[in-house]
Amino acid sequence: MTSPANQLRVRLVQRASGLDPADNRVALDDVASALPADTDLVVLPEAFARDFGRPGSDLSPYAETLDGPFAGHLRKLAGSTGAAWLAGMFETAEDPGRPLNTLVLADGDREVAYRKIHLYDSFGYHESRTVSAGPIEPAATDVRGFPVGLMTCYDLRFPELARALTIAGAEALLVPAAWVAGERKVEHWRTLLRARAIENTVWVVGVGQPGPRYTGHSVVVAPDGDVVAEAGEDAAELDAVLDREAVAEVRRTNPSVANRRM
Repeated sequence: MTSPANQLRVRLVQRASGLDPADNRVALDDVASALPADTDLVVLPEAFARDFGRPGSDLSPYAETLDGPFAGHLRKLAGSTGAAWLAGMFETAEDPGRPLNTLVLADGDREVAYRKIHLYDSFGYHESRTVSAGPIEPAATDVRGFPVGLMTCYDLRFPELARALTIAGAEALLVPAAWVAGERKVEHWRTLLRARAIENTVWVVGVGQPGPRYTGHSVVVAPDGDVVAEAGEDAAELDAVLDREAVAEVRRTNPSVANRRM
């Protein structure tokens, strides 16, 4: 059963990816085997095709094209389950030593790719040494007629990207992540997800890898800033229904996007 275009039934999969790409594809099958029949969209974390490994690790041996095994497996599952699938992988790039950090959205016979714009050169990490930045092209699309925008992890700290996606029509921001654990990191994650929802009056779906290396705490935030679902640190799966009428209702009361002057 497919939801009406004004609603989107989303499953958030807070699951760790490993260092063996084949094992991670098997994990996708495990997720599919327990998927509710009415799910419209499955959201998995950043770098689910293969984890980053030790900081500074060479990721080029794990780069694939969009015709490769991981994206192909997402397309297969989209066909067999009837749901759209969103997950992160490393994609071959012009610089062969620094692949792109790419989200792939497989939706029936349609595929959308977003290459992470903002690289995690922060908190002692240097993602730009091993990963190429994507083009400055906000990825706004739709799933089952529900307008969405794609962001990856560190992108969350740059409100201009979320605003650009909102202006392009997105009513939900989908944010796969591998948000590294540390002091204040859960607070930053939750605060930024809520801020992006409040300032843009959109749904925000943040899906992270679990602890102990990452923070977990996958979250669904409503357009009014309320947290409607949240996981803890450990592996978990959450279900939520996003409703376009909730966006319209909040915007009738708080038309901040329409009132902007810059």
